[in-house]
Amino acid sequence: MTVLLDRVNQTIARHAMLIPGQTLGVAVSGGADSMCLLHVLQELASDWDLRLAVLHLNHRLRGKESDEDAEFVRRQAEQCNLPFHVREWKPGRSIGRDNLEQAARNARLAFFHEMIDSGVVNSVAVGHTRSDQAETVLFRFLRGSGTAGLAAIRPVTPGGVVRPLLEIERDEVERFLRERGIPWREDSTNTSPQFARNRIRHDLLPQLASHWNPRIRETLAHTADWAQAEEAYWTAEIGRLAATRLLERDGAVFVRVDGLVDLPLAAGRRLVRHAIERAKNDTRGVDFHHIAAVLAMAGTLQGSGRVQIPGLDVLRSFGWLRFAQPGKDAVEKRNYQVPAAVPGTVRIPGTGIVIRLELIEKSETSEVSDCVYNNEMGCIDWRGLSGSLELRNWRPGDQYQPVGSAGQEKIKTLFQQARIPIWERGLWPILIDGACIVWTRRFGAAAGLVANSGTKVILKVREGAS
Repeated sequence: MTVLLDRVNQTIARHAMLIPGQTLGVAVSGGADSMCLLHVLQELASDWDLRLAVLHLNHRLRGKESDEDAEFVRRQAEQCNLPFHVREWKPGRSIGRDNLEQAARNARLAFFHEMIDSGVVNSVAVGHTRSDQAETVLFRFLRGSGTAGLAAIRPVTPGGVVRPLLEIERDEVERFLRERGIPWREDSTNTSPQFARNRIRHDLLPQLASHWNPRIRETLAHTADWAQAEEAYWTAEIGRLAATRLLERDGAVFVRVDGLVDLPLAAGRRLVRHAIERAKNDTRGVDFHHIAAVLAMAGTLQGSGRVQIPGLDVLRSFGWLRFAQPGKDAVEKRNYQVPAAVPGTVRIPGTGIVIRLELIEKSETSEVSDCVYNNEMGCIDWRGLSGSLELRNWRPGDQYQPVGSAGQEKIKTLFQQARIPIWERGLWPILIDGACIVWTRRFGAAAGLVANSGTKVILKVREGAS
């Protein structure tokens, strides 16, 4: 089986999986794939100057059988004279059957990253084969994944996981083990029809191979290779577009509508997917229809709308889209009311905005025109105030008379006229004197309190960044 060793060696070199001299963790479950991986890497270790360590997660999903797997792997590590690291994990009661596989996968990855982050190993090799790749591509295709999903299992991940057997078929693995007399454990759940992957492995793929394409696994694996190359290109391209068209602030992602709809459809779809991933840290549960709904909302003439995605709300307001996790606009997170000492500085909760209050005694040579409000500053006649000021956020129903208005106006109306997106309104700072609004961000001082030529003491209200 030197041919198999040579092919694995070529895979390692082609994808730059290993660095000579490193310590490599080998994830061993006890199954055929992982036992093949362990023995192949042992034979190649001298070629790459590797130090190996065996990693095993006992997920305890099969009771005594899981414990026997752990003991089997421990003995194999001992026979190979390799360090052995084991962790135990048990799923919480809240995990449903459909999510069990994903939860176990996350637990394994957390264990591997713990080993890497702690310096025990430099990277971790896992035993995915080309057969696993084919099953994953088909599974994701049936779920409606796009090219990113069809890229399926990556040879190398940014987190330090590598897959040396990814170009080896499962039957080659078992032949390698039999010829060398290497034992392995059979996981009884691998034949259970309750898992979708088992139904694909034992039913669907054999039917496709028998009736449509005898080389279906190879075809699907080539699809993954193709998709990975496509994704490598698009990752760089979307990174370039995102740098100029996406804005990330306060845990949300923003994109201008006109900066999205003027893109080719392929780029627009990917930019939306990228925004979703940035806002919720993954794209789990996101399908074609979600992406299409966001693009459709951006392409309408209406200035408002909402698309709900698993774990994410996408809102449109005027010329902007905002991608944010649900609950961001909850009243309990939004409302604030704090004393505004003069002089002093008040930081607006949940934003990067500060409001600075300063008293200025006007001299004979100073001009009140120096204090004309300009979106960053407003000037109020200090002697018209009680002196007990507070700063709070805008509330529905708030109204006052800004300079230049013939009477009281609802601040909501001013928002609409100024095309202020709805998500910016909740934390909008307002200065109050008792129950009276004396100043509002952007719209300035109240008409009856604005500093004029007769003002002796000016309260200067200035907005800045923290």
